[in-house]
Amino acid sequence: MKVFITGSSGLIGSELVTFFDSRAVHVIGVDNNMRADFFGPEGDTTWNLQRLRQSTRRFSHHQLDIRDREGLSNLFKHEGPFDLIVHCAAQPSHDLAARRPFDDFDVNATGTLNILEMTRQHCPEAVVVFMSTNKVYGDAPNELPLKELDRRWDYARAEDYQGVTEAMRIDRSKHSIFGASKVAADVVTQEYGRYFGMRTHCLRAGCLTGPNHSGVELHGFLSYLVKTQLNGKTYRIYGYKGKQVRDNVHSFDIARAIEEIYENPRCGEVYNMGGGRPNSCSILEAFDIVESLTGKKMRYEYVDQPRSGDHICYISDLSQFQRHYPKWSVTKSLDDVFRDIVEAWTVRLRE
Repeated sequence: MKVFITGSSGLIGSELVTFFDSRAVHVIGVDNNMRADFFGPEGDTTWNLQRLRQSTRRFSHHQLDIRDREGLSNLFKHEGPFDLIVHCAAQPSHDLAARRPFDDFDVNATGTLNILEMTRQHCPEAVVVFMSTNKVYGDAPNELPLKELDRRWDYARAEDYQGVTEAMRIDRSKHSIFGASKVAADVVTQEYGRYFGMRTHCLRAGCLTGPNHSGVELHGFLSYLVKTQLNGKTYRIYGYKGKQVRDNVHSFDIARAIEEIYENPRCGEVYNMGGGRPNSCSILEAFDIVESLTGKKMRYEYVDQPRSGDHICYISDLSQFQRHYPKWSVTKSLDDVFRDIVEAWTVRLRE
């Protein structure tokens, strides 16, 4: 098996490199460290690339921008054909997308089209997994009836208890510019499956997390929260009383899900993907957990203005994925996730 991964120095990309390094003949990654351009020095992923180079045996890295069609075409010709293609590269921030809409759309939408078309031209039998986002639903999930609890918001109706399903509409809602570019990428990925018969899959992810995240305020919820706490700095909460909820999935469980897809692929499929209800927490609950692990008090300030289009309560209903792939389940609990992140940042901040 030959695996091609975009965004290979990022959280999910690097996890996939490590995961498939022991399973594949060759793992080819592309990453141009655009995260440093988007988020400055704190977003720089050079450290992660160096870690991969030192710890892997079958991985080769290419400094390539996914907007570069000629460069991608040459790579597919010389390194392909690929058996599995996982597209993780993205501009991931709502706020940054509003300030740099051309960069956002060119990376998220056009970059995805480039990957799909190179695949169609050079290895149409490849299994393709696109890391989409729950933001394709815009703020439509906020229309689900909610109840306010002491430390979180939660769904008010029993039928919503497991969370948001793939039946949630993706139009007639506020997405943010980032969400709109990811909708374009998500839909064109589906279309390459449905129209051309390619084996494409969209994973509409909730909060992706793990120890190898270069978390910043604009992207990387738990990683940034832990880093802020360990540094003794002030975390800023935007609206909803800090009770907004996300379900969190460890990067290792994403890698396991993609392996399941590779072994039993489908065409033009869409799945919600996250940690599900057991791995959900609010910001306030996240404070409680990290304080219990570090023994340090969380410093924070409250801004009574939520981010535009932000979800109040979002939990991924994993039922459809688990029906199609019954061998997969979440193996990393919320406590596991927090412990891994705390341990990783403790080491990195010492260096």
